[in-house]
Amino acid sequence: MKQKQSVSITGVGLTSSLGHSYDEFASNLLSGVSGIERVSAFDITDHPSQIASLIEEIPCPAGFDESEFRSRLRIEQCGIWCAETALRDAGWQERPQGLRIGLVLGLGAEWMQSWEMDYRRGGRRAFEPIEEPAGLTTKVHRLLGLRGPQLTISAACASGNWALSQGRRWLELGWVDICLAGACDIGVTPLSLAGFGNLRALSRKNQTPHAALRPFDRDRDGMVLGEGGAIFVLERTPSAIERGVRRYAEVSGFGATSDAHHMVIPCPEPKQGIEAMRLALDDARIVPADIDYINAHATGTPVGDVCEAKILQAVLGDSVKHVPISSTKALTGHLLSAAAAIEAVTCLISLERQVAPPTINLEDPDPECAFLNLVRNESRSLPIDVTVSNSFGFGGNNTCLVLKKAA
Repeated sequence: MKQKQSVSITGVGLTSSLGHSYDEFASNLLSGVSGIERVSAFDITDHPSQIASLIEEIPCPAGFDESEFRSRLRIEQCGIWCAETALRDAGWQERPQGLRIGLVLGLGAEWMQSWEMDYRRGGRRAFEPIEEPAGLTTKVHRLLGLRGPQLTISAACASGNWALSQGRRWLELGWVDICLAGACDIGVTPLSLAGFGNLRALSRKNQTPHAALRPFDRDRDGMVLGEGGAIFVLERTPSAIERGVRRYAEVSGFGATSDAHHMVIPCPEPKQGIEAMRLALDDARIVPADIDYINAHATGTPVGDVCEAKILQAVLGDSVKHVPISSTKALTGHLLSAAAAIEAVTCLISLERQVAPPTINLEDPDPECAFLNLVRNESRSLPIDVTVSNSFGFGGNNTCLVLKKAA
């Protein structure tokens, strides 16, 4: 079998309620600081769920015009900040003319958000067809002067994992010299809060925002929406070594399936979720006993957490009692299309700091999940060389990403 070409992550740009830089995010994550608060950006009087994980202001990247940056939609600010800071982090603040930089960006409901904003201002774009402006991926591609291919991926909560997989593939095929890959979502709006609230998917623990989202806990009552994004610089490992830059991790494995069971409810017999994990482990050429930490998708919904516990038990076998598992959504909120991307950052932190982050608010584990080796309420220091991140999105989008410590 031909040896796969190694691809490394050499740059990270992010924004979330836990911070706008890798180090700030890591500090708050490992300390168990929750970014979930009561929503104050719009009237929440009629909403059953009144809490979310929000970003107050996205920083303007160095060298950009502040007033022009602030005039843009917040989703555009998110994409620009994450992409530009990722490039700078990887040492590509000066880009040679012939450098082929690809861009793969996971997004969801991009036009719905702009239409909703327009409607709230009295506009009619949602009802009267017009030519829409360029999408976020194209805008970031143009603004940063990139010279490689671009692609938008919309796979719900799995979008970030898909983006990293596609970026790795482009490098393997030789289509790009480096690739920006990640996902953004600034989707906490009156419409999204109402929609997910009417689905009864959101926690209604409005009086205790920091304790509301409770993955794997018996007292969980739903997820909490969040916003933010993360974009990574991917490049071939030999090139990264030659440049002498920091290598956060190697993108080693990816698996994806679709169960097509229901638009929002996970399949009670999660064969396809199991298969996605197995495909990722096979792609990374590892076995369950090699895994040192798993970042679970676990959103804090009664059905979803039990479903994932079944997947983990089936895939891990005897190792299920030993592999540390946590869900960091209790800290960041559920970033929807950007969830997988921000959780990939969590795995990078685990590899670098040799710490498994906590699942906060886990006081009374659900008996159907209690057999898992859950990292409860406080970070756990341990040797970590291999991490796995699950993201199971609406519509049956099942993905699993394997990241390994840079050799």
